[in-house]
Amino acid sequence: MNIGVVMNPRAGSGRMTAAWPELARAIQERLGPFQLAATTRAGEASALAERLANDGVGLVIAAGGDGTIGEVADGLLRARLRPDLGIIPVGTGIDFPRSLGLGSTPAEALDIIASGRRRVIDAGRVSYVGDDGQPGSRHVINIASLGLSGPTVRAVNAAKATGRSGKFTFLFHTLAQLLRYQPPGVRVRFDDGETIEERIAIVAVANGKYFGAGLMVAPDAALDDGLLDVVVVRAASRLRLMRVLSAAYDGGHRSSPLCTFRRCRSVSIEPLRDGDEVLIDIDGESPGRAPMRVDILPGALTLRA
Repeated sequence: MNIGVVMNPRAGSGRMTAAWPELARAIQERLGPFQLAATTRAGEASALAERLANDGVGLVIAAGGDGTIGEVADGLLRARLRPDLGIIPVGTGIDFPRSLGLGSTPAEALDIIASGRRRVIDAGRVSYVGDDGQPGSRHVINIASLGLSGPTVRAVNAAKATGRSGKFTFLFHTLAQLLRYQPPGVRVRFDDGETIEERIAIVAVANGKYFGAGLMVAPDAALDDGLLDVVVVRAASRLRLMRVLSAAYDGGHRSSPLCTFRRCRSVSIEPLRDGDEVLIDIDGESPGRAPMRVDILPGALTLRA
């Protein structure tokens, strides 16, 4: 089988650069020769993965963090041909691999890819307004969200060059953004006609369970049930929101009166007031703002997992 690897040298605040020579040898030994496509800028992984897929590669491995994994999945879902996706996680959040139970090291992830086990999962198609003001569209395999998570992800990604990573980085920037966050009013429309209008802290549209480096925002989400899990966290005092976010690391926010949980096949979210900039987050990247719509794509992607 032809194999391609999309590798982000900056993943994990540069840890991938140091780990790559040994990792490349391990991939060669376990899987055989492969084509390497290394990213040089944000957003490039999607185009590289799409090109590899259309060239007839049967397995494309995403080597990087959640942003790289999400972009590679987006590229495969855009391609004419649909190879399997393998994941070797090295990054700041690695929340999607956490939902899959891929192990904590690249070696463990490579063992899973080499085993040949395959799993079909859902994905989502996200429509939004890009930073350039034009309509944007990409796929999501883990979580698309808006509210506090949008500026937090931008701050985390900007801080990666400092060498900080992981849960501390997300926690620090979440608290920093919370201090200046002005909760917008949004309208959440579900496919069954239900509408929620609230000032919100976060609205998460989930395929996987985790975001924010281990925060289990959607504890009941399943990657292959053909449904999106939507979690609406209403605005409240900063102290109450800190308690809700802390409880969410183990799913304890299920019982919070600030949280509403729904399942659907499609959902749209828009600001109630013209001019409100409600930033979005799609699999660890923040490409634009609301209005945002997410539609489920059942069984869209095959993983080596």
